[in-house]
Amino acid sequence: MTPEPLPDVRQLLAFYLEAGVDCALADEPINRLVEPEAVSFPAAAPVARQAPAQPGRPAAPAIIPPRGEPPPPPEAAVASAREAARTAPTLEALRELLETFDGCALKQTASRLVFADGNPQARIMLVGEAPGRDEDIEGLPFVGRSGKLLDRMIGAIGLDRSKVYIANVIPWRPPGNRTPTPQETQICLPFIRRQIELVDPDVLVTLGNPSTQSLLGTTEGIMRVRGKWRDYDTGKRTIRAIATFHPAYLLRSPSYKRLSWQDLRAISTVIAV
Repeated sequence: MTPEPLPDVRQLLAFYLEAGVDCALADEPINRLVEPEAVSFPAAAPVARQAPAQPGRPAAPAIIPPRGEPPPPPEAAVASAREAARTAPTLEALRELLETFDGCALKQTASRLVFADGNPQARIMLVGEAPGRDEDIEGLPFVGRSGKLLDRMIGAIGLDRSKVYIANVIPWRPPGNRTPTPQETQICLPFIRRQIELVDPDVLVTLGNPSTQSLLGTTEGIMRVRGKWRDYDTGKRTIRAIATFHPAYLLRSPSYKRLSWQDLRAISTVIAV
């Protein structure tokens, strides 16, 4: 039986990219095939035996070693996020608060906070789901391939980043660009809602299914929701909101750019008023 040939470097790199591995976590590679060196452990200390209880006297309680503090339950993390977000009086204060907030585990694996880009005074605010690798490196939303497409999309209706405000529901990159868990989304939701409230745009545009369902409170898919105007309560007033495809989805499915163009024209008509 002829053994299968070993994969070359190019095939291995393709496999890693397909698996979502796109960055190194250490300066030097680790050879997992090397036999680990034998490690000698000190002899265990003798265990003290508990003396049998004497008649009429209760046995001494067993000594239990102290344990570290357990992580807060998800409900406590969400409540902490709500309270923290409510106290931010400005966008800068909200950004500083997120820099010090430790209630979301994504912060521990991300390189930096990806807060926002664009003009805080803009009439249009666009919200995606979460940062990717390029955004994690630069600390700005939508700067990779999907960001370049987004720039062309808003440019087609006479806008650029100086005339819009861009953010994500999740401000930290999930490891390997995986989908954020429902718990991670719920913890981050109070912050993006407060961000929308502070920007107070005339039009809110949700990009893709996750941000649409999270912010517009729907369980319907993007195909059913896109292109339809809805009301969004910022806490100060009700503004118009519309969903469209995420640029990353359009890169994978360019045939839907026609529908996205219809959504952009609808947005252009509203802001022209």
